[in-house]
Amino acid sequence: MDNSDASFDWNQARAFLAAAETGSFSAAARALQTTQPTIGRQIAALEQRLQVTLFERAGRRLLLTDAGARLHEAVERMGTAADEFAAIATGQSMAVEGLVRITCTDMVATHHLPTVLKAIRRQAPGIEIELIESNTTADLLRRDADIALRHFRPTQSNLYARLLGEREAAFYASADYLDRLASRPTPDDVGALQLICVNEPERLMPFTASLGLDFRRDQFRVVTSSGNVALALTEAGLGASIMPDDLASRFGLVKVFELPQPMKVPTWLVTHRELQTSPRIRVVFDALSVWTDEHL
Repeated sequence: MDNSDASFDWNQARAFLAAAETGSFSAAARALQTTQPTIGRQIAALEQRLQVTLFERAGRRLLLTDAGARLHEAVERMGTAADEFAAIATGQSMAVEGLVRITCTDMVATHHLPTVLKAIRRQAPGIEIELIESNTTADLLRRDADIALRHFRPTQSNLYARLLGEREAAFYASADYLDRLASRPTPDDVGALQLICVNEPERLMPFTASLGLDFRRDQFRVVTSSGNVALALTEAGLGASIMPDDLASRFGLVKVFELPQPMKVPTWLVTHRELQTSPRIRVVFDALSVWTDEHL
C-alpha cells in the first residue's frame, strides 16, 4: 500500500462508514444529509488513497470486500468514539439510532417479537426495525439481514450465534378433527393422519422417521410456506401439524399422541461477528438475548 498520502480525512471515513451501514450510496447520502455523488467521490478518493477496493455490488446493494470489512471495524470504533466525544462535549448521552433488520419465521414475528420490540422501543426510540418474516434462511454474510432468529445452529465461522432456549413441540390437531377419526392415532399407527406441513414434506420426513413415525408422502395433504397459515389450517380441522406446546395450548389444540422422546425446537440468535461492534445492533441483539426460553 502506498503511504505517500497517509493524511486522515474524516469526511471520507464517515462516507465509507455510512455506505457500509446503509448498503448504498444514496442511503448514505440521506444519512449524512449530503448528495450521492459526494459520497461516491469521497469513497473513490479513499479507495485510491488506500489502493484497495472497499465495496462490490450485489444487485442494488453494496457489499464490503475483505479489505472493506477489515476497515469497517476500525472506522466504526472511530465513529463510536467520535459520537461519545460529542456527547461528552454537549453533556448529552449518545443516541443509539438507525436501521436494524431482523429476520425470523412468520410465527416468531407474529407471536413472540411484539413484546420484545416494545422493550427495544422504550430503550432506544431512535432505532428503526425492519422485520423480514420468512421461513427461508437469510444470508447474513451477504447482509440480507443484520440479526436472525433461527431454529438451527449456523455453521459459518463468520457468524456469532447464541442459544436462547428450547421449546418442546409435538403433533397437534383440533379436537373436532380427532373426533372424526375412527380411532386415535398412536406413534406406532399414524397411517390415518392427514398432515399439514410447512415447506417441503421431503425435508420433514427424515426427521419424523428418526422419531419412529412412519408417515407416507401422500399423508401430507396441505403444504404451505407459512407457519401462521399452518396454524390456522390446523385450527380449522384440516389435519395435524407440528406445533410448539405453548402455542398449541394458547389456541386450544390437542396433542395427537405422546412421543417416546420430546421434540425439541431450539432458537438461536445469530449475527455477523463484525456487526457486534455496531451500537444499534448491539442494543437489539442484547434485547433479544434477554428473550430466554421462559418467554419463547
